[in-house]
Amino acid sequence: MKKNPYIAPIVIAVLFILYFVFYGYMGTLIDDMPLVARLVFIAIPVVMIITMVCVLIERIKEIRKGENDDLSKY
Repeated sequence: MKKNPYIAPIVIAVLFILYFVFYGYMGTLIDDMPLVARLVFIAIPVVMIITMVCVLIERIKEIRKGENDDLSKY
């Protein structure tokens, strides 16, 4: 059975994205928080989610080029 090299990066990215969504959601549930703090609790996870998606796209491009083991270069 052939292993799919895309499974691990996608699973890790989805787990991190779910964590960031949870973190942002929990930060907005705190009562009596100033608006600036709420925006920070939303902005940081959004930036991290965008970064995670970009890293996933780059990793998929590497796998398609045939660089399955990116640590072999070092």
